[in-house]
Amino acid sequence: MIKFIKGPIMAIAWTILRIWLGFQWIEAGYYKIKLGFNAGGFIQGAIANANGGSPTVQGWYAGFLEKVALPNIDLFNILIPWGEFLVGLGLILGLATIPALIGGAFMNANFIMAGVGLASLDTKLFAVAMILLFVGTARYYYGLDRFAIPFIKAVFNKNEVIKQIKVSA
Repeated sequence: MIKFIKGPIMAIAWTILRIWLGFQWIEAGYYKIKLGFNAGGFIQGAIANANGGSPTVQGWYAGFLEKVALPNIDLFNILIPWGEFLVGLGLILGLATIPALIGGAFMNANFIMAGVGLASLDTKLFAVAMILLFVGTARYYYGLDRFAIPFIKAVFNKNEVIKQIKVSA
């Protein structure tokens, strides 16, 4: 069963899922870049949702938003849209797939903790990212990582061989 899940036939389904996830991210990032983005209101709303009778944001996370994110809002206004765009690009191309999935899942987790709720699209995107992380090499079987990873490994192994030759000489 595991061989089937990680095999080339299921890789078609994982690729479709990966590309769909990539389009979700690239679209979100593209429009934020094109139209401008300010996370200040969202962050202030999340901080406000940490108070009251039934808070939707944990106090420790509201503290992080208040002490780290809000004072550095200009940085977050750049990181969020470009991060979303680059995650989407990586997933669509199948290049740097693992970092893109981890980055996307990290952003989803932060959006969920900021109070968007478990019924939001972010929860579904997080679940898809986690599934794709655990299916192994099938996630990028039909992507550029299939060629890039062996190339990068060869370059590093070549450098390691050269170092070993110099040490033994």
